Amino acid sequence: MGKIKSVYVCSECGYESPKWYGKCPGCGEWNTMTEEIKEQVKNQSSIAVKRRTVSSLPVSVNEISTAEEQRYKTGYSELDRVLGGGIVKGSLILLGGDPGIGKSTILMQICSSLDSGLKILYISGEESARQIKLRANRIGVSNPNVFIMTETDIELAAENIRELKPDLVMVDSIQTMNFTELSSSPGSVAQVRECTSVLMRVAKNLEIPVLIVGHVNKEGSIAGPKVLEHIVDAVLYFEGDKQLSYRILRAVKNRFGSTNEIGVFQMTDKGLAQVENPSQMLLSERPKNVSGTCVACAMEGTRPILAEIQGLATASGFGNPRRMSTGFDYSRMSLLIAVLEKRAGYYFSGADAYINVVGGLRLDEPAVDLAVAMALVSSLKDVPISETAVAFGEIGLAGEIRSVSHAQSRVNEAIRLGFKTVVVPYYNLKSIKNEDESVRVIGVKSVREAFNALTE
Repeated sequence: MGKIKSVYVCSECGYESPKWYGKCPGCGEWNTMTEEIKEQVKNQSSIAVKRRTVSSLPVSVNEISTAEEQRYKTGYSELDRVLGGGIVKGSLILLGGDPGIGKSTILMQICSSLDSGLKILYISGEESARQIKLRANRIGVSNPNVFIMTETDIELAAENIRELKPDLVMVDSIQTMNFTELSSSPGSVAQVRECTSVLMRVAKNLEIPVLIVGHVNKEGSIAGPKVLEHIVDAVLYFEGDKQLSYRILRAVKNRFGSTNEIGVFQMTDKGLAQVENPSQMLLSERPKNVSGTCVACAMEGTRPILAEIQGLATASGFGNPRRMSTGFDYSRMSLLIAVLEKRAGYYFSGADAYINVVGGLRLDEPAVDLAVAMALVSSLKDVPISETAVAFGEIGLAGEIRSVSHAQSRVNEAIRLGFKTVVVPYYNLKSIKNEDESVRVIGVKSVREAFNALTE
C-alpha cells in the first residue's frame, strides 16, 4: 500500500493546497476547501486498464486525414444547430441545467429519434432500469438498439463500453459516478474530475461520442471543478424557469461549432418539442395599445429573434427608487436610466423602474439597449409604442444610438413577421436594403428621435 496523504481542494475552482484555507487563494470564495485523500501508488488493475486504453501513437501531420468529420443527426434541428450540425464521433459533450428542466428527457428522446441502426448505451447512476423504462414508454421510445445499464462504478462502465462498442454513450449523471481508487465520496471534486477523464479516454480511443449530464449548483454553474468544462469538447446549458413551458438550450463551449447558437424547446406531456419559430412564439401574447412594451431584435448566433420587452415606471413610495430586471442585466439597466435622465431629459429619480423580457429569454446583447430604453420611456410618459414597430441599437453614454452588426438580417426578420416600422441606428441605414415599400426603415441618432419615430 502506497503512502496516503490528504490535500484540500476548492469545490468551486479545483484549486489544490496541502493545508486548509478559509478563503480559496484561487477564486476567492469562502469555506469551499474540502479535504480529499490522494494515494501515491495505483494498483496493478488500474495500470492494466491504462495500458489497454492508450493506443495513440505519433503520426506525421501529412498522414492525418482532412476529410470532414462524421456527425450523427439527432433528429432535432434545434439541437443539431447548437451542436454545430450534429454529434461528432469521439466527442465528449456535457449537458447541464437545473433539476427537472429536461436533461434526462432530451437524452431519451435522442434515443428515439436517432438512426435506428445505431447502438446506444444509456448508463444511469440515479434511476433504476424500471424507472427509465417508464419514462421511455411515456416519450414513446421503442428502439431495440438502446441498451440500459444501471451502474455507478466508472471503471466497470468503461469496460462495458469497450465490450459492447456502442455508437453513442449517455451517462446520467457524472456526479453519481465513482472511481474506486479514490476514497472520497461520489460528486466530490476529485471524483468528478477523474470519472470525466476516464470517459474522455474511452471516447477518444474508440471514437465513441459520449453525452454526460452534469448537475448545477445554486449559482447555475456545473457542480464540481471548473476543470470539468475544460476536459469536455462541448458544454450545453438548459436555461429557463421550470414553471414555464419553454426551454432554451445554449452552447457555452463547442470545439466543433459556434458557441452563439441557441435551440428553443417547449416542454409537453410527451417530452420536449422543438420550436422552430421562436420569434412568433415570444410575441404570441403581446398586449395591444398598452404603454411600456417594445419589440427588440436580438441575434443568437446566426438567428435573429424578436422578443417583447416590457418596462414599468411608477411613482416610488420610498426614498430610494427601486430597480429590478428579469432577463436583462441589472447594471446595464441602471446605466440606461442614467443616460435617459442626463442626455434625454426623461427623469426616473422619483420612480421605481422594472424591466422584463417575456418568455424566459435572457438578452445580453447591446443591440437591445434601444428597445429597453423605449419600453421605460413609454411607461414613464404613458404613451403606447406602435404595435407594428421594432427597434434595435446600442445606446452610448452620450445618448447617441450606435450601429450594430447583422442589421440586414434583423430587418428581414421583422419584415417576415409583418412589422411595418423598423427603427435602426442612423449609421446602419446605408447598408440596409429594403425591397418592401410598405415597410418604413427609419434611422435615428438619439433617444428622442427614436421615441418620436416609434410613437407616430
